[in-house]
Amino acid sequence: MVVAYLVVNLGLVAITAALTMSGISVGLGFGLFAVLSIIRLRSAELDQQEVAYYFASMTIGLLGGLVIAPAWLAPALMGAILVALAIGDSARLFARYRVQSMILDVAYTDERLLIARLESLLGARVHRVKVRRVDLVEATTTVEVRYELLDAAAAQVSLVREPEIGAA
Repeated sequence: MVVAYLVVNLGLVAITAALTMSGISVGLGFGLFAVLSIIRLRSAELDQQEVAYYFASMTIGLLGGLVIAPAWLAPALMGAILVALAIGDSARLFARYRVQSMILDVAYTDERLLIARLESLLGARVHRVKVRRVDLVEATTTVEVRYELLDAAAAQVSLVREPEIGAA
């Protein structure tokens, strides 16, 4: 998510600066922003990282196509976008954080129990849980979980099967 925030914000600043320096009309500027925003509005299936890369490539393409004075400004803005991508998408920035979609074979309706079970399964501290679906008939819970690994050994978590309800 950090890479998306960095690139989208820096991309908007870069395009705004380029449009201001090139003397292009406000109407064309709004049109370009509309095109750029379509990526986000139409990309429900893309994750934030992919959106950031699409946005960065479109922004760099637009900057390359505009005639901007001084001549060094467009390459400098392009470089700033690439640096933002490198920093925001660095494995070192959030090396211990993960996002995972999971289907548990127990229908959890109590969020505290769900979080405790996820922390036990993942060997991690859960920061956020989005329950996507609770199926009481099939006894499953579908979640998206954001968590932080507790130590380096926790990265090697083995899969553990949930206990079945009523199993003896």
